[in-house]
Amino acid sequence: MVKPFWRSKSSPTKNNGLTWYKDHGLHAFGEFSMAMIQANSVMEDQCQIESGPLTFNNSAVHGTLVGVYDGHGGPEASRFIADNLFPNLKKFATEGGEVSEEVMRNAFAETDEDFLMAVKKQWRKNPPMASVGSCCLAGVICNGLVYIANAGDSRAVLGRSERGGVRAVQLSVEHNANVESARQELWSMHPNDPNILVMKHRMWRVKGIIQVTKSIGDAYLKRAEFNREPLLPKYRVAEDFTKPILSADPSVTVTQLKPEDEFIIFASDGLWEHLSNQEAVDIVHSSPRQGVARRLLKAALKEAAKKREMRYSDLKEINPGVRRHFHDDITVIVVYLDPQMAHSQWLGFSTVNNASIIMNSSCV
Repeated sequence: MVKPFWRSKSSPTKNNGLTWYKDHGLHAFGEFSMAMIQANSVMEDQCQIESGPLTFNNSAVHGTLVGVYDGHGGPEASRFIADNLFPNLKKFATEGGEVSEEVMRNAFAETDEDFLMAVKKQWRKNPPMASVGSCCLAGVICNGLVYIANAGDSRAVLGRSERGGVRAVQLSVEHNANVESARQELWSMHPNDPNILVMKHRMWRVKGIIQVTKSIGDAYLKRAEFNREPLLPKYRVAEDFTKPILSADPSVTVTQLKPEDEFIIFASDGLWEHLSNQEAVDIVHSSPRQGVARRLLKAALKEAAKKREMRYSDLKEINPGVRRHFHDDITVIVVYLDPQMAHSQWLGFSTVNNASIIMNSSCV
């Protein structure tokens, strides 16, 4: 039996117009701040924080999971991930007796397979579900390590203290067709398909349709049985295929945390479209912890307004749907790493004492 993480709903997220936020919370190794803002007609991003003890071989190891799920085509896939990824991760970690790269990959694979099965069950009544997908960024902090698994173009960036400031260290690998390494990987997987990547509107797109090269969902690009009517023609691929075009297999990195590592920023592509890694890290480093995620949102929105030669105050008045022409849905979670708390946790002692908190915005 998998022992559940301790959960608390006593300090829920707040809502202010198109923004959902939690300015301050606690996780197993310190504090966190999160914020989300809607740009699409329906909020397609989801996120979660889960923190507490995992039981391996009759011993408890404290850990924190951070997830950012950037949906596209609708919210169904990102909501599904928010409900299913963490239970799958716990299952494989418990079976293997540890968190590992393989555990992260297996959790992603199982979540994707489960979603594709849900698409199949609803195919006749709800064919558009086959065109819904989500980027998936998940980080697990435990035993002095941070495991980052990424399928899509969300990003995790570490703030590492150095003489004179804090340096941004990117922990995740991105899968977007406009990244050279992602194109090379996709070409190598489909050497006999000259149309696997197409330049459209000055952007590389998989089959001329989608920018990300890895995702959870997007069933029409993984199984030919969904690449047909009654799915809308704009989603269907002209050529028959037997091998999945997109993959849910994440890139996984494992980083040994150091005493000088101060925080990690987990965010969807909507943030990184307007802020560089170093700009985001500098904002977090120079700001109070309370509400820092909302400060990052505001900085990104100001930059988005500046690019369109408009005032930030005017951008805030634009309604969802139309607002997508100016910026995407944005999700950001800043997880601070308290050296004293983390050190005691790595030695196997709990200093949280039932104060870890879950924040799951799947109700958005």
